[in-house]
Order: sequence, then C-alpha cells, then structure tokens
Amino acid sequence: MDLSNGRNGSGDEENYNSREGKKLYHRHTTEQIQQLEAFYNECPHPDKNQRQQLSRELGLDQKQIKFWFQNKRTQIKALNERADNNSLRSENERIHFENLSMHEALKNAFCPSCNSSGVCEEEKLQNLQRLRIENARLKEEYERAVNFFTNYTGNPALPFAGTEPSTSAPGQQYMSQHWSTSVTHVDKSVITETAVAAMNELMELLRVNEPLWFEVPSDHGRYTLRRDSYDMIFPKSNQVYTSSARFESSKDSGEVAMSATHLIEMLVDVNKWKEFFPTIVTKATTLEEYLVMYQKMHILSPLVAPREFFFIRYSRQINSSTWVLVDMSYDFITQLQDSVPTRSWRFPSGCIIQDISNGKSTSFEAELMGVFSNSVDFVCGSQAYGAKRWIITLQRMCERFSFSNGLIATPTNELEGVIESLEGKRNVMNLSQRMVKSFFKVLCMSDKLDFPNPSEYQNSGVCVALRKSDGPHQPDGFIVSAATSLWLPFSKEHLFTFFQDEKRRAQWDVLSNGSPVIPVAHISTGTHPGNRISIIQPFVPKENKMAVLQESSIDSLGAAIIYAPMDLKALLSVVNGDDATKIPILPSGFVISTDGRASRGTNGASTSSNTGSGGSLLTVAFQILICHSQLTTQLNMESVATVHTLINSTVKKIKAALDYND
Repeated sequence: MDLSNGRNGSGDEENYNSREGKKLYHRHTTEQIQQLEAFYNECPHPDKNQRQQLSRELGLDQKQIKFWFQNKRTQIKALNERADNNSLRSENERIHFENLSMHEALKNAFCPSCNSSGVCEEEKLQNLQRLRIENARLKEEYERAVNFFTNYTGNPALPFAGTEPSTSAPGQQYMSQHWSTSVTHVDKSVITETAVAAMNELMELLRVNEPLWFEVPSDHGRYTLRRDSYDMIFPKSNQVYTSSARFESSKDSGEVAMSATHLIEMLVDVNKWKEFFPTIVTKATTLEEYLVMYQKMHILSPLVAPREFFFIRYSRQINSSTWVLVDMSYDFITQLQDSVPTRSWRFPSGCIIQDISNGKSTSFEAELMGVFSNSVDFVCGSQAYGAKRWIITLQRMCERFSFSNGLIATPTNELEGVIESLEGKRNVMNLSQRMVKSFFKVLCMSDKLDFPNPSEYQNSGVCVALRKSDGPHQPDGFIVSAATSLWLPFSKEHLFTFFQDEKRRAQWDVLSNGSPVIPVAHISTGTHPGNRISIIQPFVPKENKMAVLQESSIDSLGAAIIYAPMDLKALLSVVNGDDATKIPILPSGFVISTDGRASRGTNGASTSSNTGSGGSLLTVAFQILICHSQLTTQLNMESVATVHTLINSTVKKIKAALDYND
C-alpha cells in the first residue's frame, strides 16, 4: 500500500520545509478557485494534458492541480454519502414508527361482541395475519433501501436490525447488574447505521493516502492523520473535541502467519481476542446480542491508567480473499447505572485483512482515538496504543501459535529435547500463557480492595494493591501486588539479555538466595532465541520440590520476562498430560519498553554501545500471598512494608548488577 506524503485542502496547499521542519501553506486565489470549480463541473477527472493546460493558465504546479481535484472528488463523495445516509435514516424511522402505531392500536382494540378490552380469538388471528403481511412488506422496503445503499457505496450493509443472532455472544452477562434497559429497536437501527458509516469511513481512510495521511518527519515510518483534512471529509460532533481531549492516530501494515478467515474468527470471538492480545487487553466482553463490546486497554505500567471503551465491532467479507473489521465507540455509558463517564473515545478504527498465500494474510490497520485527559503518556512516539503495537503483537502471537502446534521446527539443543512429546510441550505452553495473562491483568492494579497505606509509602512511586484470589487459578487467600516503573540508560536488548541470563539470575532474584539456578528445560516459542519458555530449579541444598516456570518474549517494541514458582511435582504432571487449569499461579516479572527518545547522558553509567539507544522503561512487579484467613490492620501494614522492601531491594540489585548509579 502506497503511503506517500500528500497535501491538504481544496483551497490551501501544505508541505514541510525539510530544513526547518515547518509547515508552508499556499492559498489559491479566488480567481484560481473559480476557474478550477468551473472546470470541475465540466470534467471531474482531467487527464494529464488538461492538467498541464490548467497549470499554465493558473500558474500552479501540476501536483497542485492533481491534489485539488482529488480533494474535491473526495469531498463531493462524502457529501453525497451523508445525504443518502440521512434519507435512509428518515425512511427507516418512518417505517419503525408506523409499526409502533400498529402495535399501540392493537393494544387498545375493543371487542363489542364480548364487551371486553381484549379481542376475540377470530379477530386476534386476523390481526396477527395482517401484522405478518405488514411486517413482510416493511422488511421488503428495508431490504430495498439497504440494497440501494449497498449498490451506491459498493460496500455491504449490516443484516436487518430486528433479526436475532444465531448464537449468544460469550461474556453476554457481564455488567448485567448495571445494564438498566435492553437495546430498543430504535437503538438497533442507530447501531446499524453507525456500524455501516464507520466501516465506510475506515475503508476510505485505509484506501486514501493523500491528503489524509502523512509521514512524520521526525519519526520515519510512522504515519499520522492531517486533522484539518480528516475533519473536513469526516466531520464529527463537538462532544469529542473538548479542551482536554488529545487526538491520536496511526497507520501500519504487516504480514501475519494466519489466514484472513481464521483471523476474523479470532477477532469477533471475545475470548480468543483476549487470548491473542494479553499484553494489550485487560478485560473484554460482549454486551447485548450485537457485537457491542467493552474493552479495557493497558500500557504495561501501573503508573498509567488503563483506557476503557464501549464500542461496536462489525466485520464484513468484501470478496473471497478480503475482510474488513471496524471498531467505533458508542455512547452506551448513559444506559449504565452507577458508572463514571468513559475517558477515551475510539473513532472508526480497524483493519483490512487480505489473504495472500500459504495460509498467510496481510493486515492494513488504522487506529484513531480521542483521550479526555491532560496527562501525557510516558512512552514517546505514540506507539503505546497505536496500530503498530496491534500488528506486532498479532505477529508475535501467531508465531507462538505456530510453535505450539509444531508447525515450525524448533531449534535443536539438549534443553529443547528434555520434553519430547508435542502434547507435553503444548500443555506447558498453555500453562505459561495463563501465567502471562494473569500477570498483565494484575499489572493494571484493578479490582483491588481498600486497605491502609502508610503516608511514607504514598509518594514512593510504588503502586500497591490488595485483592482476594478470584478462583482456583490462584492460591487461596489475600494477595498483595506491588509494581513500579523506572528509566534505565540501556537498550531493551541489553536488559532482556541480562534478565534472561540464568548465570546472572542470583544477582536479582530473591528466590535463588544468592545461589546459582539450574536450567531444566527450554521450549521455543519463536524464531528469536530469547522467545522461549524455561523451567528453572533454584539450587537449594536438600530441597528439590520447587521449580520456576518462566516465559521470556521480545519484539521490536519491547520485551517481557514473567515467572512463577510452583511445585515441581505439579509441573511434571502437566508435562505428562494432567489438567493445567488446576495449578494455582502467582506470577511476577519485568516488562521492558523502549522510551522512544533520543540518546541522552547516562550520568555515570557505562558508555558502551548498549546504552546508546536512548534508554528503556523497566516495570518491576511482584505478588505475595499474605494470609488464608481474616485480614488484620497489623498484617496489612506489615504486608505493605514487605512489598516495598522487596521492590526497592530488587531495583537496587538490578542497578548494581548493571553498574548504574542514578
């Protein structure tokens, strides 16, 4: 997909000064615009010779002529589509209210023969037959309107708003205690209209490069929207443009080792979607019978609040090899009782997925959102919530899926061959995936209980949360979680290699008690040698009952090392085929993110090549089981002090091992 830079507007031209990095504007004169308008009315698609003639007559470059006509055609198309959309909406509302009037008249019917407000059985059957005929007529009218809209725009529309889905969506009962009313017929028609309009907007965003998208001069390869062009072509209501709102946009593409059909099946299944994006999606569920979804996204640090969305998800197959999926925020929050307004709003965002060959597909993705906050994310480059993060995470999880199913040959070494059977490896990978999901769910510090936090710890930079275990997947009792984030002047590769080095683990891991650890087995989860699952046994004399399950992963945006101690006998039972869901897991670990900044001084740190990338953001998180019975205030105070000591001592050990003094 060509992503070349473009210019803006039907009356203004805009570009960047390569030396100064400033925008330069060229405003057409009134006479030039009048002549361009007159020529457009006669010929909306001028050929090269006609553009050359206009260029000579108006004194403009041929590119300026070309971009003006392109902008004008896009603007006219958008205006026509909105007019047709309003016409369809009015027709739909008229049909709906006619149907409501018939239902109301039937309720108030009076039967003179039996002197009752009800109707006789014979008349009831006649009314029922008449309503069925009328309903069939209304459906035909609606289908004609939809077909007209489809033929005009070239895009399929949603099914009839009154039809029921064939299966219940998973997570349908989530937040049912807060859902005040079901979605009415009027709401369904609005949802239908919103979804169709959002898909049309997304397809236009991904199809058109100029004048909507441009490459950021200071960040090669990252594309963002021209706000003025976007607002002109796709005007939005003022409610999403407040003084505190920040608009974010990004666009990316990549090849994925999965077919388009399987990708769509995964994206519309809320459970599979959460499984594929555990590092992004903390919570997700489906509300009501449409794919009306709730999502909580996090940014791999407890210091940044997660973003919550209520949105419509709609997918449609365009042809035999292409699918489109779109997400669009919808204001369902007004129907939720005892809830605070959402602080984030997703404009039409999503992806076009095209099958290529060998079970692979190409995904073109765009992500647009408004954030109602004055805070600035600590990760630079707008990649924390952008399209690039979705693409890279999807590629990484598809690679992991291929390794778990034996579709890719694993590297040969002695530790890889410890677990011989494919089923045993898959069982351990499923257990490790559950560990990773649990870790990132805890990292956002949600669902926590109130507890006293001493004043000396409140501004320490360490986030502490107390919760009760939520089922058999975790040890029974009360759990304290603690996490903090800090900047280190080392590249993510350098930090990842340090934490993965089993010979240096004793320098930071309290479980090793300063003694070396023994690697027992490795399971590769990717082509990078660092993407693997490890079974490690701490060297403790006369004690061989404990093991550590660890998964490490790295990609172009960051890395993670997540581990959990567990009973060695239970872990061996998983390898032999026992149910892995019965094993409680309490993971801890590290998340490494690039800070996106230019290189800066290290203030005494090593000046090797490992420190020249601008640094990394390291998040450290631990979990501790404090008791199985009733909590006391004294126990709470001791637990808070313990986790603070553990976090601070671990950070000091890491800095000392890396020879870094801040």
